[in-house]
Amino acid sequence: MPAGERVYVALGSNLGDRAAHLAHARARLQTLPRTRLLKASGVEETTPIGPVPQGPYLNQMVLLETELEPRELLARLHAIEAERGRVRAVRWGPRTLDLDIVRFGNRTVREPDLTIPHPELPHRAFWLREIAELDADSPRHTPHVARPTSHD
Repeated sequence: MPAGERVYVALGSNLGDRAAHLAHARARLQTLPRTRLLKASGVEETTPIGPVPQGPYLNQMVLLETELEPRELLARLHAIEAERGRVRAVRWGPRTLDLDIVRFGNRTVREPDLTIPHPELPHRAFWLREIAELDADSPRHTPHVARPTSHD
């Protein structure tokens, strides 16, 4: 595959078998056309954000290299969410799987249902930590699951 753009995708889950939902997402991301999963951050447990009472999340960030356009990648992420029973009923509500495009190369996109970089990036310390982990000068590693360590 020719070099594509580097894309950061956030994975989150707070319903059902959270770790299995994240593992499914990582596996499916590796099957996307013209896309490679380069790295995955550790997994951490975080406190939910927003007004809806719900349980804690497992969160993780992955770094992809893709030739897909942002809109096509978003559609494929929504399909992966749907495979795990994601229902978009309540904004900021609990979910089996949430996949967000956080950054897409150096692109800026401002559309009604797609904003890149993700507008919540500066407000989510765990995303910033996960991106820093992925950007660290370390060898590429296989996606793994670390023990939950922090609450945001």
